[in-house]
Amino acid sequence: MDVKTKLKAMKGVHTLESLMTILGFNKVKTTKYISSLRKKGYVKTKRLSNKKRVYEISFENKLGGKNYLDILKENSPVKIDIPINYTIYGIEPSLEETLIFAVKSKSLRAILSSLALFKKINNWPLLYRLSKAENIERKIGALYNLARQIMKTRKMTKRFRNLSLPKKDSKYLYIIEGLNSKDFKEIEKKWKVYIPFNKEDLEDYK
Repeated sequence: MDVKTKLKAMKGVHTLESLMTILGFNKVKTTKYISSLRKKGYVKTKRLSNKKRVYEISFENKLGGKNYLDILKENSPVKIDIPINYTIYGIEPSLEETLIFAVKSKSLRAILSSLALFKKINNWPLLYRLSKAENIERKIGALYNLARQIMKTRKMTKRFRNLSLPKKDSKYLYIIEGLNSKDFKEIEKKWKVYIPFNKEDLEDYK
């Protein structure tokens, strides 16, 4: 098989053993071949929770780019391993885009992890536009106030706050349907948004 044909056959996530079967190589030769493909940008190596190494192989890897999970892992102390596979090839998602994605994912771990992004977010006009488009600006505001209680963050602009705070007749919103907090009632009242975390859920930030 030529390189292109081999790459098509190898596309996906594999163990060393499965690649040995596909290529028909022994362990040493397969390892050397994976190494050569990694140098060319076709291979990403990951370790599973059981320490077993797996190889993600694709043509797209060579284009570069990151997915939202990559951004969360780089910026948060919260360990997270959820199936977020949406990679923007050739570019890196912004922190603001990643925060929006985490909230929309409705994953507790992703949202918890995303609190750390408030330490670095500084493009509040962009964050407002993105959150307004998804109708989640109040949720972003509530999570920001939560983040402020557990870490130092960038300061929210007055414009974002004034445009996002609820009206008197606004109804309460859930970030995660059915979940509210026993510890952060003031934040919930301010934004009319139910917080899906209690103090013990924030241990990773200590």
